[in-house]
Amino acid sequence: MKKTLMLVVLFTLSCIVTAQEKITEGIFISKQTMSTDNEQMQATFDAMGEMTTKTYLKGKKSRAEMSNPMSGDIVAIVDAESMTSLTLMDSAMGKKYMKTKVENEDELLKDITVEEGSETKTILGYECKQYIVTMNQNGVEMKMSMYVTDQIEPVMSSNNLVLYEKINGFPMLTEIEMNQMGMQMTITNEVTKIDKTEVSDDLFSLTPPEGYTKMEGM
Repeated sequence: MKKTLMLVVLFTLSCIVTAQEKITEGIFISKQTMSTDNEQMQATFDAMGEMTTKTYLKGKKSRAEMSNPMSGDIVAIVDAESMTSLTLMDSAMGKKYMKTKVENEDELLKDITVEEGSETKTILGYECKQYIVTMNQNGVEMKMSMYVTDQIEPVMSSNNLVLYEKINGFPMLTEIEMNQMGMQMTITNEVTKIDKTEVSDDLFSLTPPEGYTKMEGM
């Protein structure tokens, strides 16, 4: 359960912006909320408090940073050109890293379906189109409703890298519905602030920092 939640959290990233040019560089703040019909697990979610993620975007590269009591500190760096991601985790297990390269995209996409939805939403001044994504991960089926704007270059995580060609845009709001062991869960991620600013190239290094060891079996 904890491993699945960590992967979902990774998948998962108050200014009103009306720019017409496509944003390819900046800093994005998003808020995550989790709810369930299981009272014990809901109490755990409530105790975690509000979770936020800071995402740095520069061209085809992104870096997402988040921290919470369940997963510790997590950094996910993605290079869409090389189809490579680096995830750094600093938790009770110590400092660990996972480095992944997508080499067989067609094989990964066979368990993922993407359909264009009928709804639209305006978020922070951006008109967003709905996409419905259904996928299986670790034996758990997840259904996602994503509201995407084409005015911002896609920001990707290690989990949604394979969707890059199917959804050409930035998800301003993602709602995930999943059922695991009979427990229904809803996970929501919404962008709450965009800062159009320059971002240093140093943030996107795919070399694990000193002190991190490879996570075995991942």
